[in-house]
Amino acid sequence: MSLRLAAALIGALLVSPAVAQDQPVRGGTLVFGINSGDPPTYDCHQSALFPIIHLLTPHYSNLLKIDTANYPKLTGDLAESWTVADDAKTYKFKLHASVKFHDGSPFSAEDVKASYDRIRNPPQGVVSVRQGLVADIETIETPDPLTVIFRLKRPNRALIYAFGNPFNCIYSAAKLKENPLFPVRNVLGTGPFRLVEHVAGSHWQGERFKDYFKPGLPYLDGFRGAFTQGAALINALQGGQIMAEFRSVTTADRDRLVAALGDRITVHESPWLNVLLVTFNTKKPPFNDPRVRRALSLAIDRWKAAEVLPRSSIMRYVGAFTRPGSEFGAREEDLVRMPGFSKDIEASRAQAKALLASAGVPNLKVRLINRTVSNLYIPAGIYIIDQWRQIGVETEHVQANETLYNNSMNEGTFDVALDFQGDSVDEPTYQLARHLSVDLSANRGRYTDRAIDELFERQKDETDPKMRYMAVRAFEWRMLDEAYTVPLLWWQRIVVMRANIKGWGMTPSHLIGQDLETVWLKP
Repeated sequence: MSLRLAAALIGALLVSPAVAQDQPVRGGTLVFGINSGDPPTYDCHQSALFPIIHLLTPHYSNLLKIDTANYPKLTGDLAESWTVADDAKTYKFKLHASVKFHDGSPFSAEDVKASYDRIRNPPQGVVSVRQGLVADIETIETPDPLTVIFRLKRPNRALIYAFGNPFNCIYSAAKLKENPLFPVRNVLGTGPFRLVEHVAGSHWQGERFKDYFKPGLPYLDGFRGAFTQGAALINALQGGQIMAEFRSVTTADRDRLVAALGDRITVHESPWLNVLLVTFNTKKPPFNDPRVRRALSLAIDRWKAAEVLPRSSIMRYVGAFTRPGSEFGAREEDLVRMPGFSKDIEASRAQAKALLASAGVPNLKVRLINRTVSNLYIPAGIYIIDQWRQIGVETEHVQANETLYNNSMNEGTFDVALDFQGDSVDEPTYQLARHLSVDLSANRGRYTDRAIDELFERQKDETDPKMRYMAVRAFEWRMLDEAYTVPLLWWQRIVVMRANIKGWGMTPSHLIGQDLETVWLKP
């Protein structure tokens, strides 16, 4: 690492006394890049895609949110205060008064109830991708306009984080009553910024909501998200056309920007609560056969991938379904014994070929659908295709835009897909909930596995950390053995921004801290 780069990285971690004493300044427009195409929907509840939540978070509020300066601590958002019963079966929230939606209509507890009813029991035409996350909610009560009470079927201490999940946007009950699909093409929240316009292929623009319920916030006059990808995004960062890219850049792009801009930028880095997955459509032969799925997983050398892919992407760490290095992430000595993680790749590939032969598809052809994200999905797709080629599998690489990709995943028209897992907090119940049976989680692979469901409940109920670690391993082992969805690599988050951007905090999750309410621009 060059001295110049080292200095810049140290500068991203240290705050001088002068900077620490800076007072927020009101005004200005934050311009940042969105490394994707246009969002296929405006509905938080139906999406797991970062570009969607990144654009929508400034417009919506949640009951709670993660305090990015004290990750993973929770702080209030719409909730002024809250209590959790000793048995973890009752959650009670007192709400802020005088909150308004962006159209001027008043907010109340009924809006919270309608939103969570939609998430846990989606109406026809709505796919709730976090339905399993809130499945323990039995009733939602609204004894008065500023109180909402969630009563659970069973204890669930992890549920508190669901109320801070940025995808659980609070919608207008009145609008949902008129049309359950209203959020798909309309943005109406109570957040710090109201939507001004979305120009397809160009930008997304928001302006300060003057009636925002938090006094003095937000500081910015507005923000503008520019749709741009790959080299064009990095060139725009270097040239000053955009001021930040909040998802991540590659290590090579980071080094280029530091060399070109020096102390005019700051660099923030963290291991990332995101993993790239290979998902099989278990409703389509031959991927309904676990031997085929397991063979394709065994053929992938993840340890070699951790050496190769960081050169061209943000992928870096080998792990299963919980983040490597986190409290419940698999330690390497346990990981290498799991299906697909052996360091003896030749033995794994021999086993893979035998599995394909026994399944009657020794000359398998695969259609792999992928997103067009150049610093992640495309190099991962190329790597996987090469790995499968080494066991005699021929692969068609389909690179689809966001709308086509999202539709294919939601409608189940894909064969095999590159997918991802990302969360707002390190909590196994959240990382694992999306892998429950399809009737509980709308999982992408469309499988039903009651053993998976039982193992999920076992780890959720366990209060002893050592026993819970083992329970999480049992869940992961079952997932890897059946290979409905398998991990490739976990990511490294690298955020580069102009040095005059203040009030933003780095965390392991790109899904939190994006409401921009405390961000300000230093003159």
